[in-house]
Amino acid sequence: MMNIWRWADLLEPVPEGAQLTLGEGDTALIRSRRIGPSVGLPNLFFKLEHGNASGSYKDRFAFSAISHMVARGQKKCIATSSGNTGAALAAYCAAAGIECRIALVEGAPRGKMMQMMAYGAKIARIRKFGTDAATTTAVFEKLKELGERPDSALQISAFVYSPLGMSGVQTMAFELAEQLPEGIDHVFCPAGGGGLCVAMAQGFQRLQERGQLPRLPSVECVQPTGNNTIAGPLREGRDHAQEIACTTEVSGLQVASVVDGHLAVQGCRATGGTGHLVTDEFVWETQRRLAREEGVFTEPAGAVALAGALQAAEQGDVSRDAKIVCVVSGSGFKDTHAVDRMNQDVDCPMLDMDAIDGW
Repeated sequence: MMNIWRWADLLEPVPEGAQLTLGEGDTALIRSRRIGPSVGLPNLFFKLEHGNASGSYKDRFAFSAISHMVARGQKKCIATSSGNTGAALAAYCAAAGIECRIALVEGAPRGKMMQMMAYGAKIARIRKFGTDAATTTAVFEKLKELGERPDSALQISAFVYSPLGMSGVQTMAFELAEQLPEGIDHVFCPAGGGGLCVAMAQGFQRLQERGQLPRLPSVECVQPTGNNTIAGPLREGRDHAQEIACTTEVSGLQVASVVDGHLAVQGCRATGGTGHLVTDEFVWETQRRLAREEGVFTEPAGAVALAGALQAAEQGDVSRDAKIVCVVSGSGFKDTHAVDRMNQDVDCPMLDMDAIDGW
């Protein structure tokens, strides 16, 4: 059985006795059966990150972050999250016997909050956090103070705050290189704070430096139009991300401040990638298509990468025969409100037994 720690020599070092795992990583990569062929993309693939232990790619952050805490003897995890990071940290803290406290964005979905509490985390939503840039920055600074106590560590899934934990996210790039050894042209990633884009670019670059990659994939940053911190500046050729007033309803990607945005602009551009902006409505449509045409049940944020790829293909930004991977970042069970939206035109009737024949 493979284990995420087989990549230990490529990650920030952790003593073997402190290496924590809940079976994360080695998630499935599947070729699109219907959506890709329907739009003339025969080499469209989905990286199914909802197969991780807590249901999202953020387990790749948490396994590394909490292992480093175990190695240092730290017993209090101070964190912030829009949902998936909190659920992942709560799970790994439970496994490690570490206290977990999480400040949530105002619009955090109920499903994700319930998951965190089930793992034993202490959580609270912060008013205007995640939608207002000034409030978001202020919350980060306050949590940073709490995390500097000797028995504590601040865990935010961003390189600017938690580089040791974010080192683990590079494992997704390592796996993709194993799964498609003949090479990849584009990897489309959803972006809130931008950390996934940074980790993906760094991971591929590390493999290239070792001579283990036939060609460097272009890392493509996809954001909802209502959270244009990175994608717009990247596409326009600017060097820096920007703060905005966040208006998107896509949970998990509501990050009004820059966070890893500057690093994401640099990282994506260095791989030849660019930015893509998609509307919330197109994300909802793509989420529904993934479920009904591919059997892939994801939350809205997990459909953002595919929405970006489909738009890029339509606009001629990618070759029709390009090998394209879209990161499906989290499970559909994470956001029950979004599932209600997907199913608003269908219902489950109550039938008498003799009505089954006509059903």
